[in-house]
Amino acid sequence: MTEAHDFSLVALFLQADLVVKAVMLALAAASLAVWTILLDKSFRLRRLRRDMAAFDAAGRAGHGQALESGLGRQVLQAGATLRFDPDEDRLTRKERLRETMRLALADAMRPLETGLPFLATVGSAGPFIGLFGTVWGIMNSFTAIARSNNTSLAVVAPGIAEALLATAIGLAAAIPAVMAYNRFIVAGARLRGDGQAAIARLADALSEARRAPVPAGD
Repeated sequence: MTEAHDFSLVALFLQADLVVKAVMLALAAASLAVWTILLDKSFRLRRLRRDMAAFDAAGRAGHGQALESGLGRQVLQAGATLRFDPDEDRLTRKERLRETMRLALADAMRPLETGLPFLATVGSAGPFIGLFGTVWGIMNSFTAIARSNNTSLAVVAPGIAEALLATAIGLAAAIPAVMAYNRFIVAGARLRGDGQAAIARLADALSEARRAPVPAGD
């Protein structure tokens, strides 16, 4: 009686071809990196949303004195470094203040963007890398059939199962990467829009002064 083949995930990996193993390991490492980035960006996004809510409230109130920390204070401190010419008109002061705070907002938002190119790469290339491992493994399986002159499904099934595992791992890495990338892109765009709206309100109110605003506590 023929011994039953072990189809557990660990056994399929251990019995796979060297090239297929390398593909699986690369995709597993990519999947781990994707989840690390996803968790890190989720925490950053939560903090940025909280800071942006406070900044937006300050913008609607027309002042930033209540901002003690976070993104809003960082943006206001950038405006506080501006030097104003006493002879320049209010519109010029407002535009300069707005542009300076927009640049500070972009700097504050940059940590949310790190890692996104990697997510995009895994999301687009992961399935194809897994497919390469699958094609390679199936090719080896059919080569083994030709050498053994045995066309039984019991002979070819283990090799095909090992090969298909590479595609499964590729999809397991790619699907979260695509979903996370889309989520952070949309969330980042919304936060920038909210921040620029708050900056426009603050710049309009703060340009009344002859000098840049200095947040409380400085």
